Amino acid sequence: MDITFIGSGDAFGSGGRLQTCILVEARDTRFCFDFGASSLIGLRRENINPNSINAIVLSHLHGDHCGGIPFLLLDAMLGAKRTTPLTIIGPQGTREHLHKLQQVLFPGSQSMVPDFDLDYVEIPAGSRTEAAGLSITSTEARHTRDTQPLALRVEVDGKQIAYTGDGELTDSLKDLVAGVDLLIAESYFYNKPVKWHLNYPDIAGLQAERVVLTHMHTSMLEQTESVPEECAYDGYTLKL
Repeated sequence: MDITFIGSGDAFGSGGRLQTCILVEARDTRFCFDFGASSLIGLRRENINPNSINAIVLSHLHGDHCGGIPFLLLDAMLGAKRTTPLTIIGPQGTREHLHKLQQVLFPGSQSMVPDFDLDYVEIPAGSRTEAAGLSITSTEARHTRDTQPLALRVEVDGKQIAYTGDGELTDSLKDLVAGVDLLIAESYFYNKPVKWHLNYPDIAGLQAERVVLTHMHTSMLEQTESVPEECAYDGYTLKL
């Protein structure tokens, strides 16, 4: 299984990095954790066909985590001529939020009908869901409430991958990620607490077989060579 960080940055382009998009290539499926506004650019840079992605799993509804989906859908209908199904999995309210976002970004595009099967699966916090060949367990994240934030654990091909999304350290997050094969963890600031985010001092409270840090602000980016954990960058690929 290959995991590629198409975008490893935050909302503000810290370090010149693209917004969050993490591609997981399993035996029978390709899916992304999150799809920030720059995700199509990142996929093109890595020579990855967007039509090859079967599903997108969203952690929450901030633009740097979901803002690329309207661009993906317009490309699928107008440019890439997608015919294969796509499943968008996210917190409650995902479908309505993305429809509104598409209308804001591309007024009039709502009249377009895709030639491929487009499914939305909305998952509540504290649930276990089977969708698009994935087993997804969620817990509520402590982040901006209006974004319906989730931390996620996905089981695929006998492996467990946890993704924190954005959010503070909580007991439920600790329980969700405990013992997973791979933890993809936000590490926003290096040496100070920032509300609604997981920061580097919090990482010690999370136990997993392997930890990769992402979504780093400038103060954390300055420390990537000095911390023991793997630190993602745009285009970084690992095998699991």
